[in-house]
Amino acid sequence: MNNSVTNTARLLGAGLRALLVLTLVTGVIYPLVVTGIAQALFNNKANGSEIKADGKVVGSSLIGQSYNLPLKKGQTSPDPDLKWFQGRPQNGLGANSLNTRYKLILSGATNLSADSGAVKGVCPDQPADKTLCAQVVAAKDAVVKDNSVPGYTVKPSDVPADAVTSSGSGLDPAISPEYAELQVHRIAAKNGLSVAAVEKLVKDNTQGRTLGFIGEPQVNVLRLNIALKDLVAKK
Repeated sequence: MNNSVTNTARLLGAGLRALLVLTLVTGVIYPLVVTGIAQALFNNKANGSEIKADGKVVGSSLIGQSYNLPLKKGQTSPDPDLKWFQGRPQNGLGANSLNTRYKLILSGATNLSADSGAVKGVCPDQPADKTLCAQVVAAKDAVVKDNSVPGYTVKPSDVPADAVTSSGSGLDPAISPEYAELQVHRIAAKNGLSVAAVEKLVKDNTQGRTLGFIGEPQVNVLRLNIALKDLVAKK
């Protein structure tokens, strides 16, 4: 009996010591080491790839933002603020009804496929808000209209694919150099800048392929708009 109690107490003591040691190693030491390495070697990425302007965090280089005007009375969706470079469409994003105080960003795709809507014509016999075809046609018409300014007319054939389609997450932070360049004349006209100055702005903020061959050249819209704001302030 005494031996049984003694053995049980010994096993419980060994188990408790193992629990404490493993808790210390895996719950305290390991997280601190990993966090320390991340902060020392990958500080920016570990903290969310934050972008700062005027000493304040204004966003992340990994998450796209909207540049829209305030809603007018009766509007359900805002108009784009055309003095800023615009990112890709965000058709897949839902409405946040759970925590409106912080206006959390939701990620999502449209789940529409290439055969959603007619291939030929302008999507006949299809609900305008239910087909990928109709969304693309409407987006292309808007891009042509918004970016055509006196002395510069955008043709439908000039509109790149990323200007009229949303990414899988709906939060793509970058656009193609072609889409950025298509917006140059409108940005110059809306902000009283020269076309040459805005073109240089786009060129300076264009990122090449990773290691020279991975991915495609891209322009981070938030960084570009921060640079635009600084340029407008200097004029």
